[in-house]
Amino acid sequence: MTRFVYASALRIIAWILYMTLPEELRRFAEFGAATAVTATAAADGPARSEVATYTNSFWSPKQRGGHSLHEVSYRACFKPELPRFFIDRLTRPGDVVYDPFVGRGTTSLEAALRGRVPLGCDVNPLSRALLDPRLRPPTLDEVSRRLDEIDLSSEAVAPEDLLAFYHPATLQQICALRSHLQRVAAAGEETVVDGWIRMVALGRLTGHSSGFFSVYTMPPNQAVSVASQLRINARRDQTPPQRDIRHLILRKSKALLRDCHADTRSALADVAPYARTLTASANHTPDIGDGEVDLVVTSPPFLDVVDYAKDNWLRAWFCGIDPASVRFTTPKSINAWRDAMTAVFRELARVVRPGGHVAFEVGEVRKGACRLEEHVIPCGLEAGLDPVLIVVNAHRFTKTANCWGVANGRQGTNTNRVVLFRK
Repeated sequence: MTRFVYASALRIIAWILYMTLPEELRRFAEFGAATAVTATAAADGPARSEVATYTNSFWSPKQRGGHSLHEVSYRACFKPELPRFFIDRLTRPGDVVYDPFVGRGTTSLEAALRGRVPLGCDVNPLSRALLDPRLRPPTLDEVSRRLDEIDLSSEAVAPEDLLAFYHPATLQQICALRSHLQRVAAAGEETVVDGWIRMVALGRLTGHSSGFFSVYTMPPNQAVSVASQLRINARRDQTPPQRDIRHLILRKSKALLRDCHADTRSALADVAPYARTLTASANHTPDIGDGEVDLVVTSPPFLDVVDYAKDNWLRAWFCGIDPASVRFTTPKSINAWRDAMTAVFRELARVVRPGGHVAFEVGEVRKGACRLEEHVIPCGLEAGLDPVLIVVNAHRFTKTANCWGVANGRQGTNTNRVVLFRK
């Protein structure tokens, strides 16, 4: 009887949220603009496929508006304000928030910071290395002591081609750290602090300032090939300078931990024991129970826009991962993409509880010629989910987009387009 009452209460809460969210979006004016309300039709598909669409700036355009723990680079990730917007409105503390394409873990970390139980999944094992340590952050003193215990002068095999990126002494330190982390992991002796150090090092491997281990190169979420780096070095007449990787790991750790006050640590400690990050395909997650999830907030691969294996080859090397063994979802045609997403939606329809929601973020691709939200609607419908509304958040380009010379509003992805479904 108690279980029935609880389930009924959840359905009532979900219905209230469903009824009030459209009105809130319609009246939203936090950043000074009025919401434009239109309708979006599915590219094709069954009836009920025209969806109310709300366009405005719904979250802050600031470059760093989230908790400092989010500041880990990963290609094509959304800002933490996006999952926060839906987590705050569609869940309560203790609810399960799931991301089937976890990436760097923005949804999972934001859910944990807000007292929700994070559940993530990604076919790329790098995701666990990037996310899990931030759910259990050590103190800066613990990081410093552990680094002092690691012998960074020990001999380790150093691939000579990586000298395109690193000074010989720096590469030796990187390889010594890599060897230590792989050894303790294989022996089952890896500590929480070891995982943190690996996570920080993954974000410091390459970049375009003195805060990274490498000589000047592309941003840290886009490792270029050795041949490309040699061309960059020749064009800029540069050679890799020597770096102190212990100092750089501590400096980045301090930045990541700057917002980790007592309330943050308490919130994370409450949910971390229940947090899970799976390494699996999003369309087959038997480890997740039927109806276990209250809210999904995710962003899938946008056709073939990002080559995750190519961008992360150096991070994979550091972690001892063979990129060829990871089956990334990179469909090249819209039909293939829709087939892949429909399979994911069927799995989401299984794991989401009745009354739960799926917030599926996509963007403009191919210079705005393809609006994926129009193709997402029939995917969700075919899986048995009801499209409730679409939130279009207009925002300025990121630093990465600007470094490519892309001007806002002219080409590329300059909006978040979130299709909200309800089960």
